[in-house]
Amino acid sequence: MELMMDRDALEAFLARDFGQVAADFSVERADAAGLCLRLRVEERHLRPGGTVSGPAMFGLADVAIYLAILSRIGPVALAVTTNAGIDFLRKPAAGRDVLAEARLLKLGRVLAVGDALLYSEGMAEPVARASMTYSIPPGGMVR
Repeated sequence: MELMMDRDALEAFLARDFGQVAADFSVERADAAGLCLRLRVEERHLRPGGTVSGPAMFGLADVAIYLAILSRIGPVALAVTTNAGIDFLRKPAAGRDVLAEARLLKLGRVLAVGDALLYSEGMAEPVARASMTYSIPPGGMVR
């Protein structure tokens, strides 16, 4: 399936519809293989001990898979998460950005399923793995 939204369109969508968090993220890549999203780690994303918190990594995975879906269906702001699971695999590097490599496993008219591997910048092994399902509102899918 061709891309309905490229990197620039996804960045503009985030800024317009999710301005409260848009500055936290940067779309590094959006293509047929999936999407790479960067969490620009700041002090507010850290837990005691200086590593990126679980809620910050969960948010990164959620936004990355959401944007991977939108890259295929267009700017459907009301597509919502209906199921989510995350495995924290290892401690992220202190104070380093975290990258999510997201891909779609299924894209239907009503549901989309995706997963993401999260990497602490500079580390070869993933720090977390997430799987999520999203509900696409009626008429939300552009074909």
